[in-house]
Amino acid sequence: MSFVDSLLAGLSLVGNVEAFLALGLGVVIGVIGGAIPGMSATMAVALTLPFTFAMQPITGILLLLGVYKGGIFGGSIPAILIKTPGTPASSATVLDGYPLAEQGKAGKALGMALYASCTADLISNLALILFAGWLASFALSFGPPEFFTLILFSLTIIAGVSGDSLLRGALSALLGLLLATIGLDLVYGTNRFTFGDPNLMGGLNFIAVLIGLFAIPEILSMVWNPRAHDGQTRALGQNWVTLREYGASLKSIVRGSFIGVFLGSIPGIGAAPSAFLSYSEARRKSPNKANFGKGELEGVAAAEAGNNGVAGATLIPLLALGVPGDVITAIIMGAFMVHGLQPGPMMFILNVDIIYGLFIGLIVSSIFLLAVGSVAIRAFRYVADIPRGVLFPAVMVLCIYGVFAVNNNLFDVGVMFAMGWVGFFFLRFQIPAAPFLIAFILGPLLEDNFRQAMLMSGSNPTILFRGPITWVFWALTAITVVAIARAGFRATRRKGTPA
Repeated sequence: MSFVDSLLAGLSLVGNVEAFLALGLGVVIGVIGGAIPGMSATMAVALTLPFTFAMQPITGILLLLGVYKGGIFGGSIPAILIKTPGTPASSATVLDGYPLAEQGKAGKALGMALYASCTADLISNLALILFAGWLASFALSFGPPEFFTLILFSLTIIAGVSGDSLLRGALSALLGLLLATIGLDLVYGTNRFTFGDPNLMGGLNFIAVLIGLFAIPEILSMVWNPRAHDGQTRALGQNWVTLREYGASLKSIVRGSFIGVFLGSIPGIGAAPSAFLSYSEARRKSPNKANFGKGELEGVAAAEAGNNGVAGATLIPLLALGVPGDVITAIIMGAFMVHGLQPGPMMFILNVDIIYGLFIGLIVSSIFLLAVGSVAIRAFRYVADIPRGVLFPAVMVLCIYGVFAVNNNLFDVGVMFAMGWVGFFFLRFQIPAAPFLIAFILGPLLEDNFRQAMLMSGSNPTILFRGPITWVFWALTAITVVAIARAGFRATRRKGTPA
């Protein structure tokens, strides 16, 4: 198909009321989910996923993408108003957003967060459109050995950005890899870790693991230590962002957007590191660096540009290589699979109409984000005051419904609660859950490609080093491991240095 034919095919898929309503509704759900402390964009996408099963593939995926986009911005609302980031990606927004709110300029801070988010989101979407197809064409030359080294590299990066403790992140990823082996062996058909239970022959249900890992621990945490929200919502004030103020921050917004695009295209990094890197670069190069942390609009703009610049870019490795760029795209990858779609280079040949439909929907999502965000700034500040005693029971009902609805199986609900306690253990001991989920998703792909490569070569491991592509990924893996080890060694030495 030519470019024009592909574009028209994509337009025919999304050019209907149902698709646009799903996209707009997704943005609204995402903004609400992001604006409620204790929830997050990840949880909002996870809870929305079961509702997409009965939809057309493009409609369901657009709904989830809308939730993703809205959730990243929505986290800035409580971050600015009550100094409580709605999502981890909004942590950097607190640094200047809350001081601005204390000065009676909450409306100005929220307005800048919205405009920076929409600008970065548009840039990120354009980067996806420009680079995903090229990367997919390149990936067509991949075989099992190349995919094995790519996935191994992705796992290494995930472990390397798993928080303050590399050991905890590695343990989390290893547990995810272990639980991914439960079920029937795809090569020989033997049972692994099923303990004679037929419910485990298909492996652990992805939705049950996902919701259990991210939603249930927050509910258990509230039960363990119930407390009201800290702080009060702030008045928006009469001030709004002027064109001049936006122009003064535009350089930081564009820089932060490209930082987000670059980091988002690397599997596993996510929005929070991008937001802090964008913020630090803006502070380093700003003539007002002394005002950063005290209520600087440019700081809010840089943080929001950094985290929203990731949103479209994380879809680049998902669509082009079949590797999720972060936790949320891992969930969206599950939606693709539920609808019988396999993200990766072949999708640009077999399902090019869906690819272009998603591209069109993503561009429209930036417009929806601007419209919904403008309303949310004034209306949803009250959502941040919902008592957790009301919020979390409602979330629990949605969790149980969402997991049971997948297979109409109570066993999956039990898996959800079991994973909830695992997630609560992670939360209590500050073990990151993201490496677990990414490893759980990528584990079967890692194993299958390794075993296929061994079958191709007659168990000769040298096939894993064939051609320049495998060498590049082995080199990147080695460089990443060395960099992580050196950073960990320096951190250990700093902790051991007497004050």
